[in-house]
Amino acid sequence: MAYVLGAVLRALTLAGIMGWDILWGLNLGFLLAAIVDVAVSKSEMGRLLPDSSVRSIGKAMVLGAASSSCSYAAVAMARSIFRKGGSFTAAMAFQFAATNLVIELGILLAVFIGWQFTLAEFTGGPLMIAFIVLAFRSFLRPRMVDAARRQAERGMKGAMEGHAEMAAMEKSGTLLERVTSRAGLTSISHYFVMNWQMLWKDIVGGLLIAGALGAWVPKGVWEGLFLSGHHSIALLWGAVVGPLVAILSFVCSIGNVPLALLLWNGGISFGGVIAFLFADLLILPILNIYRKYYGRRMTLFLFVVFYLSMVAAAIVVEVVFNALGLVPSSRGSASIALEITLNYTTVLDVIFLLLAGGLFLRFFRTGGPAMIREMG
Repeated sequence: MAYVLGAVLRALTLAGIMGWDILWGLNLGFLLAAIVDVAVSKSEMGRLLPDSSVRSIGKAMVLGAASSSCSYAAVAMARSIFRKGGSFTAAMAFQFAATNLVIELGILLAVFIGWQFTLAEFTGGPLMIAFIVLAFRSFLRPRMVDAARRQAERGMKGAMEGHAEMAAMEKSGTLLERVTSRAGLTSISHYFVMNWQMLWKDIVGGLLIAGALGAWVPKGVWEGLFLSGHHSIALLWGAVVGPLVAILSFVCSIGNVPLALLLWNGGISFGGVIAFLFADLLILPILNIYRKYYGRRMTLFLFVVFYLSMVAAAIVVEVVFNALGLVPSSRGSASIALEITLNYTTVLDVIFLLLAGGLFLRFFRTGGPAMIREMG
């Protein structure tokens, strides 16, 4: 019993320290995302994304990155775009941009693992979307899209539907007025708290899984799984197995960053980490939402196309970054301190906790809880 309790305590301690290390980055990312949500109107997305042209896909990526959503909300928003007349291909590009090209993910990757992973994520994300678009143009038939639209029009509930509806609301006034007015500041506080409300389970889940695996699984097991002793094979195998780990972990959006650190320190390839991060839109609960939204046949098609595009983009990123000397040579640099000390992380955490406290206070004083209940 003492051994079991000690193992649990080690896992919880590791998870807690990882959470402390990323806390300021989470608050900063959620604040920036909230400001963008208030400033950018998305109610005309169906009109803005009418087809799968380069122009529409580019707009979808920009709007997706600006929306900065959790995986569930991004999928719900993509269906909303599709139901309002937007292109199915552009809607899929939007949802990937909304989870893989967002501010908070880049901040956490840089803080947690290294700036090279941030650069790789923002380089590989558009490449993965390009592969998806090309696959859709080659293999997606109009009758499949029509069947998916009929299923989408049934309006079956997935998750985070309320967030999708709120994000699509019309916004009035100039950009500066939306952000700096009293109403704008109230909206920022609402979006900020809503971001936490959407993602805290994923974040806590990711930290607990990473803490448990980091404390209980010997490094040799990870190295054997990822074939880290065989460089050429490991490059390909890492990209193949990375999404599979994500699918089985049930952790999505930025909640998978702690686990990405664990996989990197365990010996997975650089591209394997990137493929793992890409796969937050392929976890089992989201595959079930695709089934509700678009039907079984389209879900199978999406799974195959998304998975192959993730693997291909991750391999390309690894090859290019290796050639440019951008892959970190030491995995020891991508680690966390095993204790909380008075350093820049602690100072930033305190500053952003005070800021978060102010936003939460405004949220509670301006009808925020009622809004969350209304959203379901």
